[in-house]
Amino acid sequence: MVKKLKSLSEKKSSPAAGLLDSALAGSVKESAQQIWLAGMGAFSKAQAEGGKVFEALVKEGLNLQKKTQAVAEEKIGEVTGKMSAMAGSVTAKAGQNWDKLEAIFEARTEKAMSKLGVPTAKDVQALTARVDELAAAVAKLGKAPKAAAVKTAAAAAKTAAVKAPAKRAARKTAAI
Repeated sequence: MVKKLKSLSEKKSSPAAGLLDSALAGSVKESAQQIWLAGMGAFSKAQAEGGKVFEALVKEGLNLQKKTQAVAEEKIGEVTGKMSAMAGSVTAKAGQNWDKLEAIFEARTEKAMSKLGVPTAKDVQALTARVDELAAAVAKLGKAPKAAAVKTAAAAAKTAAVKAPAKRAARKTAAI
């Protein structure tokens, strides 16, 4: 079309310029008409296929969204697992430290109670057992004849003498 217009403009210098002007105008008009029709055809085609393209884009967007959500959920699962493991580790360490603290507290409390002469639970249990033994020995003495009572008392004294050093050591500790 451009070549055609150039050739017409070169011919314009000839005497039949008026005729060529009308031919040039007709050519421009015809070219403009073709351009207009091509645009209308493209617009019509875009309208017809636009719905299909739009639907294809929506479908592609949905697929992309599903993939993104799947990846995000996977990453969240990984992070959740790591955080749970880390929380378990921290809890275990805290429990160990708490046990150590409790043991230190108990040892210091026992030491302080010992310095004050307060008997421990083991001491009280030992004394209770000893009192039970002595009560049983007294009960036997009350029922047995006097000669047997003297023998039982002597045996009880020997037993008390054997156990007495342990008690004396406890008393010394209590007196300190």
